[in-house]
Amino acid sequence: MAADTGTPHDAFAAAFEAIARFDLDGAIVNLSAAVRGFAAAGDVKQEAMACACLGKIFGNYMANRVAATPWFTRAARLLENEPPCIEQGLVALAPMGCDVDDPAVLLARAELALGLARRFGDADLEAKALADGGLALVQAGRHDEGMALLDEGMALICGSAEQSEPHQAAVCSFFTACYYTADFGRFEAWSPLLRQRGLLGDAPGPQAVLTSHCDSVQGVLLCQLGQWAEAESVLERALGTIEQVMPMMAWHPPIALAELRVLQGRLAEAEALLLGRDDHIQALLPMARLHLARGDFDLARAAATRGLKLMGDDRVRASMVLGVLVEAELGRGDVAAAADASRELDRRVEGAQHAPITAEAARLRARVRATEGDPREAAAIIDATVATLDRREADLPLVRARLYVDLARFHSQLGDEASAMVAAKAAAAVLTRADIDLPPADRDVLRRLGVGGPAEAVTEGPAGCRVASLARDGSWWTAACGDTKVRLKHTKGLQYLAELVGHPGVERHVVDLVDQVEKLAPDGPRDLRRKVGGDLGPALDRSARDEYRRRVSDLRDEIEDALAAEDDERAAALQGELFVLLQELSRAFGLGGRDRATGTVAEKARLNVTRAVRAAITKVAEALPEAGAVLDRRVRTGVFCAYEPHPDDPVLWKISEVFSPD
Repeated sequence: MAADTGTPHDAFAAAFEAIARFDLDGAIVNLSAAVRGFAAAGDVKQEAMACACLGKIFGNYMANRVAATPWFTRAARLLENEPPCIEQGLVALAPMGCDVDDPAVLLARAELALGLARRFGDADLEAKALADGGLALVQAGRHDEGMALLDEGMALICGSAEQSEPHQAAVCSFFTACYYTADFGRFEAWSPLLRQRGLLGDAPGPQAVLTSHCDSVQGVLLCQLGQWAEAESVLERALGTIEQVMPMMAWHPPIALAELRVLQGRLAEAEALLLGRDDHIQALLPMARLHLARGDFDLARAAATRGLKLMGDDRVRASMVLGVLVEAELGRGDVAAAADASRELDRRVEGAQHAPITAEAARLRARVRATEGDPREAAAIIDATVATLDRREADLPLVRARLYVDLARFHSQLGDEASAMVAAKAAAAVLTRADIDLPPADRDVLRRLGVGGPAEAVTEGPAGCRVASLARDGSWWTAACGDTKVRLKHTKGLQYLAELVGHPGVERHVVDLVDQVEKLAPDGPRDLRRKVGGDLGPALDRSARDEYRRRVSDLRDEIEDALAAEDDERAAALQGELFVLLQELSRAFGLGGRDRATGTVAEKARLNVTRAVRAAITKVAEALPEAGAVLDRRVRTGVFCAYEPHPDDPVLWKISEVFSPD
């Protein structure tokens, strides 16, 4: 705490000591005292620096953008009529580069700071300005220019005798550029040097934060290379480490892990990781993809639209967001809007050097053309895109697999089943050499053509392995293995079991599993408190959670509008309402998606689903002992459920056919 008789300079110094101890409340108290003291003394430059530091505390440490923005704005205004000074450059780049939405804004600030840094001989600010300017150029599609500036900034940092706060922020911008462009070579070239300089490490503070960011970039790059298991290991370790040394300060690892969870189909866990973080631009894309994967096309569209509004003429991040918008509009049935979004996507990726983005833009253009009624042109677009990837020698397993699946889909629409089979086999070949999975709709295309997806390829048993099947016909189920069949009266447990067996190897949160089964019920979604037993509370109710999600999306838009209008009071009030809603959503899934505390809604759902599934397996095992024993061993229940077959199993289960209930 600042002494009442101290000077504003004393309060400023005390604030930095508090930051070093991670005493954020103490830092805020002392910085506030410094602001008042400098204002009373008429020291505009120091008042602006204290305001900028308050913005950093709220923005960088507490992830409270609403509280940070007014302080950054005030700092800039205090200096706008001053003669050129180094403080103007420091204030211009006070926000982290990765937190500035519009690359044009970031570039203008970086150019101002760079000129001042060189004029006044501040090498630390010069390094930050080079890094932020490079990041802005990369995001604007000027990849080579941007990376050249980033290289120059990293060279300055690695050649410096001392570390500084601007160095740490510059490294963050460098990692962000590698994150979005999957620049594995540049990442590998600079990371060891940055570690040698002591910028990366396990010590609480900037070291740990930058290390977690570095690990997040590595995880994303491993995802691009089709090494999902290794990516998961890196990201889970990074998240665990940063949470241990700096509790509640994790930022980059949970967002990157959420992206992987969406790809894996572990949607409830992805949502738990993203809740409360999606007000920052880096988390907006995985949240939009989460809505898309859940089939909530309106929310996916809203998130994508908000992102595009914030990003200006961004070429890298906005291209990914536009991809979500195309798919959301197709899901909503608005083909014209999807076509418009696809054309804008093509405009932004024109001349881009980032193969995953250009390939995805072409794939979505093909989907739009097929939906418009021209699958022949769609197939031609995919063929040309695959040829381009071949020429570039781009090893992008997930991108290639999805291109081949769409090619198979388009050939089937043309009635050319032979060509469809060739494309499906090409997709399966990619999947067998990579540790990745496909969305359910893509897996269904491969199954329909008789080509196994990744789970089937991995779980094929040895010669002589038998196949057992589960199929529903109205109010009855048939379980069969060899010549033995048994008819079973429909139960919720059999429906849960079928959902797991139908998606081998895919982990499902129990809340998602309940939602899916209720959606398939003849009467549609209703009050789940009556259906799963016990008073599970409104947080588990599907419609209540959907309403919360929609209101969260609306509040995000309203907060952005309030910040743009500099209506700080309204923004703070909206942020308060948002916080309450996020707490309600968090309780539905539990911290990290894995809360098992007695009495929570997830725990009650776990108990009911576990009982129902185990009862269903017991019924199957009474008639099919060996096949039932495999289910007993390989079906995992709990907060996360899965059917995990093994190559040594004597019986492999599958869903042979599922009929709509009468």
